[in-house]
Amino acid sequence: MSMKYNVGAGKDENFIIAESEFNSKNLGKCESIMYLGNGYMGVRNTMEEDYLYQKRACYVAGMFNKSEENEVAELPNAPDVLGMKLFFDDDELDLNQMTILDYSRTLNLRTGLGEREVTVKNKDGLRIKLLFKRFVSMDNLHLIAQKIYIIAIDADMDFCLSTGINGQMTNSGAQNFFEGDKRIFDGKIMNTVFRTTQSEIDFVISSIVNMQEESTSIKVYMERRKIGTEIRTKLKKGNTLVFEKLSVIHTSRDADAEGFSKEQLLDISLQNIREAEKMGFDSLFDQSQSVFMEKVWNNCDVKINSENPFDQLALRFSIYHLTAMTPAHDERMGIGAKGLSGEGFKGHSFWDTEIFCLPFFIYERPEIAKSLLKYRYHLLPGARQKAEGGNYRGAQYPWESAWIDDGEVTPVWGWVNVFTGEPVKIWTGLIQIHITSDVAYAIEEYYQATNDICFMKEMGFQIIFETAHFWASRLEYNEILDRYEINDVIGPDEYKEHVNNNAFTNYMAHYNMELALRYHGVLKNSFPDVYNRLQKNLDIESITDEIHGKINRLYLPQPREDLLIPQNDTYLTLREIDLRQFKNQKNVGEILQHYSLEEINQIQASKQADILVLLLLMEDKFDQNVIRKNFDYYEARTLHDSSLSLSTHCIMANRMGNKDLAYSLFEKTTQIDLGPNMKTSDGGIHAAAMGSIWQCAVFGFAGIRTNSGMLEVNPRLPEKWNGLDFNFIWKDTQLHFQIDKKTIRVSGGKGTAPFEICINGKNHSFNGETIMVGISE
Repeated sequence: MSMKYNVGAGKDENFIIAESEFNSKNLGKCESIMYLGNGYMGVRNTMEEDYLYQKRACYVAGMFNKSEENEVAELPNAPDVLGMKLFFDDDELDLNQMTILDYSRTLNLRTGLGEREVTVKNKDGLRIKLLFKRFVSMDNLHLIAQKIYIIAIDADMDFCLSTGINGQMTNSGAQNFFEGDKRIFDGKIMNTVFRTTQSEIDFVISSIVNMQEESTSIKVYMERRKIGTEIRTKLKKGNTLVFEKLSVIHTSRDADAEGFSKEQLLDISLQNIREAEKMGFDSLFDQSQSVFMEKVWNNCDVKINSENPFDQLALRFSIYHLTAMTPAHDERMGIGAKGLSGEGFKGHSFWDTEIFCLPFFIYERPEIAKSLLKYRYHLLPGARQKAEGGNYRGAQYPWESAWIDDGEVTPVWGWVNVFTGEPVKIWTGLIQIHITSDVAYAIEEYYQATNDICFMKEMGFQIIFETAHFWASRLEYNEILDRYEINDVIGPDEYKEHVNNNAFTNYMAHYNMELALRYHGVLKNSFPDVYNRLQKNLDIESITDEIHGKINRLYLPQPREDLLIPQNDTYLTLREIDLRQFKNQKNVGEILQHYSLEEINQIQASKQADILVLLLLMEDKFDQNVIRKNFDYYEARTLHDSSLSLSTHCIMANRMGNKDLAYSLFEKTTQIDLGPNMKTSDGGIHAAAMGSIWQCAVFGFAGIRTNSGMLEVNPRLPEKWNGLDFNFIWKDTQLHFQIDKKTIRVSGGKGTAPFEICINGKNHSFNGETIMVGISE
């Protein structure tokens, strides 16, 4: 097996993921899961030397561009600074051509350090040992640093290094940059300025290479879209040659550089690279890992006492990636569905953020959750435009979002129908509308957890009213049944297109409108200044009047006599087939090789959780017998062909006492990206799965619930887990939970306002003093 999960020791135990074998056809997996990022930018962990199946990529968050007029906005693949050519006598480093004696590639999740260690034998039988180190700084968000150690083991060798800034990168062939200036400063600093073709963002990049030994020659070269440095020296037998490459990336849309001229950006870039050079790789890395420890691991680590160490590694893997992919520095940006690790989904934000990723930040780093919700506030103009385009009112959030003024960016056409050969239309951007209420749900979840009334007064209440206005205008009156409905939609289950009355969509719309009615009274009575502003700008009196006239007649699918809630008007009438081969599939989506989407639309098979997401988010609205019945029914029909699905089923199974099934689903969730299958993540990591792993542990096995507005704890640890230790922020207090098979211990900051915690069904007042409660199985 190429992947290794047990190489960490000491303070790095269960913090290191490793690849132990080189296969040039399986490079994408570790490029993605070992990618290095700090939220400002992410670089795929490609090798320094080139390979056919390698996908070099560097993405700067929020910097979108359209390569052609008929394309949608995407994160452009920025110029590459990691690539190098290394020559030993006449042999270029190429692991396909040389004999590999030793190989490992690792990512340390604790420090953010990527390493690759290789020992090779060239065509003359001479051995060369190389160690590559790199990191993307958590301290200086613009910095990428590399350090390389080389030893000629058997004989002296002539050595040549060629590296620079390569602007020939594309997004699957689409070029997003105009060629710009290429210059050398101080005789050694390589600098380029590239501008995106449509959005006109300047990327200013500076790089410098320093070698500890004197070189015999240094030559600067320029090619089309490239600038580079070629260094020649002598490798002496047994000696270690060390060189460093430091690179910084700044853009004209950086929040701290908005309005700056290209010349000003250039000055900032040069100052940054010069200061970085003075410090050197080791000092820069020390600062970066210190920030990583302070901001992440000292507060957000989830520690498991498990018989299976992989569980601990997987949780840390999720926390690392949630940190690396999230643009905490800029409220104008959201989380891409692939983070910053690949061009899948073009860097767009989905409902993945609000339902799967945001909870981690709400309860671990609420200031970042707030920033992500502010991104949705800044998207309101595009949301209004989308609603107006459908002849609706209020704000309808795009299914896929990019830059804040882009509006809907879902592509119209996707893959090919394997049976007809025709392109398949992507309907999600047109009729998958539940994201609008998902945003409102997330705002309320954040508010209940933080009591951040300032955010609500400034932004949150407005979003709730504008989204509720959309739903009130979107409802369709059925004269025959004398009710309002929501028709022709796609719910969370994307194998069911053009359905009527998807239960998740209807209930979430109802919830969104309920929030508007509740806060109408709150604003009028307690915050008249906010009420007057929203009344003036939105006419919230008319909005609430319209909601009052419709909400009680909105059809909410109820449990039938057999307790099943219809997923939509037709799901329970569709024919059934034997799904066992697809439930046990090795690769997701195998059903698409046997049935077209049109055929799948007519059978009881679900891509991902739908009704169960509803039951999870609104558990307090349904009887436990209803929840159990629907879990059993829909789980059997859900293929989990989406990375969003397994965690919902895991949490629900655990809450119903089925710990074995819950743990099995958790294991599958952890293996979506991190598992041994080398073809799971070529296009990038699955961002929602990262949040899902954390949710499985905290909302599932630790039994945390916040649906009712009160913090509840009812743990059910897997048989293989003996303990769970984590922090959880509630009402501005960082609580520390220590859970084992017999006790729950809750401690935290003192001097806070008391609040109620429900532990195992019994209320306790928390005022800073430690609470310890026994667990009865």
